[in-house]
Amino acid sequence: GLDKLQAKLPNQYIDVGIAEQHAITLAAGLACEGMRPVATIYSTFIQRGYDQIVHDVCIQKLPVFFCLDRAGIVGADGPTHQGMYDIAFLRCLPNLVLMAPKDEAEMQRMIVTGINHTSGPIAMRYPRGNGHGVPLMEEGWEDLEIGKGEILRHGDDVLLVGFGTMVYPAMQVAQILSEHGVKATVVNARFAKPLDTELILPLAKQIGRVVTLEEGCLMGGFGSAVAEALLDADIVVPIKRIGVPDILVEHAEPNQSKAELGLTSPQIAQTVLQAFFQQTLSPVS
Repeated sequence: GLDKLQAKLPNQYIDVGIAEQHAITLAAGLACEGMRPVATIYSTFIQRGYDQIVHDVCIQKLPVFFCLDRAGIVGADGPTHQGMYDIAFLRCLPNLVLMAPKDEAEMQRMIVTGINHTSGPIAMRYPRGNGHGVPLMEEGWEDLEIGKGEILRHGDDVLLVGFGTMVYPAMQVAQILSEHGVKATVVNARFAKPLDTELILPLAKQIGRVVTLEEGCLMGGFGSAVAEALLDADIVVPIKRIGVPDILVEHAEPNQSKAELGLTSPQIAQTVLQAFFQQTLSPVS
């Protein structure tokens, strides 16, 4: 998709080839000269430039905007291309902000947010494939406030906190739960770092049951960030993390992989009902 950008802005487009380390160090150099570099790299291949992210960008607190394409389950490209680990290995880096949009309209705002964020590096992860078909704005895009999420639905029985591509499934899960007498609050976290603890922690304490949803590895991922925040605040409530376990995701269509991992909305709803309410769903697809 970058070919359209190259055609429109040829003097602002640099193709470094298959050289992720060089791309990141080049972006750092551009940032040192006062430019606003946007480094667009597959999630799985930004692993190759991790040293450069740490030493050339984060330590110097340079305003490089990382766009992490194909984050999450990618399907047909196979296990080498699954974007599973970026949340875990980026949220631990000082000075770096990490965000993920729930849909293409929010992605518009995150692009503007990333370009206008000048106090340090910022990264946006987004999936392979098409959007949800929501309307896009032609102008007047507004920055998002860094580290602030939003409440999409209110309920008193369970708190569902979704990140990125798992926000829409969280809304679907909430609807299924409502059909079983369970009322859910749904939060679109928007940011894994900084996490909106001012929003999430009071809700977790009030509601008393927490479910996190992410399309990435559970170890060190978004759910871990929420669990750490609860622990640090001495909020002891049951929490269920939904995401990819400690396995390599094999070649398959994305929907097949999600079903095998228990990440479809009905499967997640059943997990929540069984874990917290001793109920079951049947059938599950």
